[in-house]
Amino acid sequence: MNTGRSSRRATPTLAAVGVLTLVAVVAFAALGTWQVQRRAWKHDLIARVDARIQADPVPAPGRADWPALDVGTDAYKRVVATGTFAYDRETLVQAVTELGGGFWVMTPLVGADGSTILVNRGFVPAQMRDAATREIGRRAGEGRVTGLLRLSEPGGGFLRRNDPAADRWYSRDVAAIAASRRLGSTAPYFIDADAEPNPGGYPVGGLTVVAFSDNHLVYALTWYALAIMAAAGGAYVIRDGMRLRDA
Repeated sequence: MNTGRSSRRATPTLAAVGVLTLVAVVAFAALGTWQVQRRAWKHDLIARVDARIQADPVPAPGRADWPALDVGTDAYKRVVATGTFAYDRETLVQAVTELGGGFWVMTPLVGADGSTILVNRGFVPAQMRDAATREIGRRAGEGRVTGLLRLSEPGGGFLRRNDPAADRWYSRDVAAIAASRRLGSTAPYFIDADAEPNPGGYPVGGLTVVAFSDNHLVYALTWYALAIMAAAGGAYVIRDGMRLRDA
């Protein structure tokens, strides 16, 4: 009989199973805890962004403030800016909104110091792509805009890159638009104009969608469930192995 030899072989195997089980349980539990922490961080971010959106507008960051702009503290801040709109240098960026498909109208706002801020004046449907169809919406002289500060969206949209040479834009890439329109000193952000109506009704502002994915609780529960399953599976294998070893 080889009972002693089988017992000697089984003991290291069961020990290895125990170690692997412990590692798996600790790893899964750690990932679950990380997701709980991420959920707390995400909820804090949502609260801070919501507070910025609801706050009174502050002056848009000037040239001296541009290098210090940070997505964590400045994105979606309500700002106000004044200047003269350069309607002849506007850029249309493809958009899909609650009003359907069309374009964002990005218009340079030139300030008294000569610097420029791109302003997303709002949405127009595809049939109003030609500026002549919305001439009434252009305001002469100095303009004032209130809206949300948004940081640049470089590159392009999903699976579609901006093509400045063909004047096809899928994202609001401030640097690329400024270069294409030869705007000179341009802020590294743009402003999403609020819902104050433009003459003639277009462009339609105030369509900014502020949404953050928040699936961390589901992920956390999944990782914790895997930790429990790993512990139960390891315990079953070890118990069954010990029973066979001692038989």
